[in-house]
Amino acid sequence: ANKTYYLTLTTYNLFPFFLIGLFNQSVKSMQTPDYIVFFIYFIIVSTYGWYVYKRKKHEDSKDYFLAKDSLTWWAIGASLIASNISAEQFIGMSGSGFTMGLAIAAYEWLAAVTLIVVAVFFIPIYLKNKIYTMPQFLKTRYNETVAMIMAVFWLLLYVVVNLTSILFLGALAISSISGLDFAVCMVGLALFAIVITLGGMNVIGYTDVIQVVFLVLGGLVTTYLALDMVAQHFGSEGPINGFNLLTKNSGDHFQMIFEKDDPYFIDLPGLAVLVGGMWIVNLNYWGCNQYITQRALGADLQTARSGILFAAFLKLLMPIIVVLPGIAAYVLFKENVFRDEMMLNGEVMADRAYPVLLNLLPVGLKGLAFAALTAAVVASLAGKANSIATIFTLDIYKKVLNPVADEKRQVEVGRWVIVISMIMAVVIAPYLGIDKKGGFQYIQEYTGFVSPGILAMFLLGFFWKKATSNAALFATIGGFLLSIIFKFMPDYVDLQFLNSTGFSVANAEGVYEIPFIDRMGFVFIICVLVMYLISIYENRNGIIPNALKVDNSMFRTTPGFAVGALFIIGIIAALYGIYW
Repeated sequence: ANKTYYLTLTTYNLFPFFLIGLFNQSVKSMQTPDYIVFFIYFIIVSTYGWYVYKRKKHEDSKDYFLAKDSLTWWAIGASLIASNISAEQFIGMSGSGFTMGLAIAAYEWLAAVTLIVVAVFFIPIYLKNKIYTMPQFLKTRYNETVAMIMAVFWLLLYVVVNLTSILFLGALAISSISGLDFAVCMVGLALFAIVITLGGMNVIGYTDVIQVVFLVLGGLVTTYLALDMVAQHFGSEGPINGFNLLTKNSGDHFQMIFEKDDPYFIDLPGLAVLVGGMWIVNLNYWGCNQYITQRALGADLQTARSGILFAAFLKLLMPIIVVLPGIAAYVLFKENVFRDEMMLNGEVMADRAYPVLLNLLPVGLKGLAFAALTAAVVASLAGKANSIATIFTLDIYKKVLNPVADEKRQVEVGRWVIVISMIMAVVIAPYLGIDKKGGFQYIQEYTGFVSPGILAMFLLGFFWKKATSNAALFATIGGFLLSIIFKFMPDYVDLQFLNSTGFSVANAEGVYEIPFIDRMGFVFIICVLVMYLISIYENRNGIIPNALKVDNSMFRTTPGFAVGALFIIGIIAALYGIYW
């Protein structure tokens, strides 16, 4: 396995020169200074990844998959953001910024609050009970059946929804900027991500620090230039004037809460964003998701909490990096600056906003922005692939297929899973209709099929000792089926009668449906209620559920953490107050 990884890293160091040849045969939308900036990033990441790998050999599966006791707080925080911010933000969220404006930032700013909740309440329970994977939690708290069903669910979700959408949107952006063939971009991104992921969580975690530097720096530079571009178009200059002109020329794009008559209410249904289903989206993603929690599960509590708080602070910056450029593209589009580039067959393609904007950047700076985008995509792919390998190896292969597998064999299987899952994503991504729905909304809606049941199962498993395995089984399967019923209900039932209650709204085709964020809220409430009833019934029949080690002292935080958390929450409250 070590020889294979060294060979792959050698290929990795030659890969930039292979790309140069491809670039020279493609449309010359990037110039030599752009290539130089991009490949400086490329070489820094590859060299540092090789150094980390050589310094820390992976003889233990938990070390390989979790980087146990190896990641510092700043590496954990950076890795959380690098793994989270990807093409769905740069491309999909910028596209949503183009169409609906600042309101889409709710996913980022409320995620910062959610991270604080996870750090205070979720992470202590995982660490106290020595939980390393989410299926392991379900087995410990409920039983093997629930754990195995959810392991399969998560693997399908990560490959079919997350990995494919990240690859597809990333390739779309890079193809638009570089002129490379779309398929070549997908394969190139997959190869880059495979190489990083094969080195294990240590390599992913520490190279993510570099990825975040490029991501934030390149993203802020792109935003700066986009705002300045708007200012210059209207005869002014400077990003501050550009921002003021944005608010003046697209006032409808600077509101956080939509009214029911707004066409985008179906995506962000008013106050439900603050007090309803959006919490299900965020708590499930940040607290019950192997892909995310894996970064903190190999650390001690104080280090994990500090890293998560750092990630929450970085989350405050994300709308500046990914949403404001989308709004700037919208204003310039209205001014006919790049109308032809945004159109396809007479329709506006919102997900092209960020790539088209990058093509307007000056030579050299385009390379930096391109590196930022690539860093986001590759880091996210690597993190997702590592989580797929972790769940398959530790929760399926080791538990069912080969219980006697030694540590070396588990690491070897994990690496093969990484390669196979990436190949599967490359093959099926073009056929899923990701481009038609909009990348960011595609991920949120289809992840929402399992989010409510998972969150109900985890919350009751954490904080209610009476929750039983059969109750969890209902949340696992019943929650998924309920989500499907709510999704396709408009095909069979006219929901216009719910319009007066505020629970339904007409979509683009004029069909009344329940917004998917509200659907998640309804499914979550039903799952909690049914879990409660099943558990009470079984408790009366003498069934004693498995309980976790939980006590109030676990949830105490240090004064420094409390001050940082209040600072972040205060900023978010102020932003909502200004842009309500």
